[in-house]
Amino acid sequence: MWLWFSKLGSPKWFYELSGKWLPWLVAFMVVTMTIGLIWALLFVPEDYQQSFTNRIFYVHVPVASISLAVFPLMAVAGAITLVWKMKLADMVAKCAAPIGVWFTGVALATGAIWGEPMWGTWWVWDARLTSMLLQFFLLIGVVALRSAIESPDAAARACALLSIVGAINVPIIKYSVEWWNTLHQPPTPLSMDAESANGPEIWVPLLIMIAAVYCFFVISLILSTRNEILQRERRSQWVMDIVAAERV
Repeated sequence: MWLWFSKLGSPKWFYELSGKWLPWLVAFMVVTMTIGLIWALLFVPEDYQQSFTNRIFYVHVPVASISLAVFPLMAVAGAITLVWKMKLADMVAKCAAPIGVWFTGVALATGAIWGEPMWGTWWVWDARLTSMLLQFFLLIGVVALRSAIESPDAAARACALLSIVGAINVPIIKYSVEWWNTLHQPPTPLSMDAESANGPEIWVPLLIMIAAVYCFFVISLILSTRNEILQRERRSQWVMDIVAAERV
């Protein structure tokens, strides 16, 4: 196991292996995204309370789910960086932060689009919304901190610590609707009953969209990490060989 863990931390091994994964991941994302969007936009029944406004959730829920996963990912990568000094872990943490900013921003925006017709306002200082906004600024803080520190090693350590601390906010976001009386709706129970308001015709396309958006996140992270590997390892012989082969 430790041999596999050590091998996984090799930028060269990750670059080569991820290159083999990417075509399959892209194909899976295209198929699931196409099915999910068509199903959600054209075939999901109208909600008895929200009318067709509920269709925004087929984007909002997957994107918000990703935004909650980013900080734990960065925290784990940061801990590996601090303990084992693994270069690849720091590269992943660095690349995940700006992607997390994007996903969290989209989650806030789509939530506001839904909230205006349902709540009559684009924004309230609700526990869920406020904690999500805090995460947005924490992610921007990680990106800014990385840019502000000249030493790569010092930047990696500082961002790792901030990522570990920032991950504390994730359970607050997750359980805020249960801990406090919030305007944001609690988790919606799903049902296998076709006659239920939240039956399979509602949650099956949602699960498909979640799979598609997670795949999109993984592809974005892999591509960004591959670019970071080429940048950091540009003096390595294997990278120079790749560049030379691309020029032929």
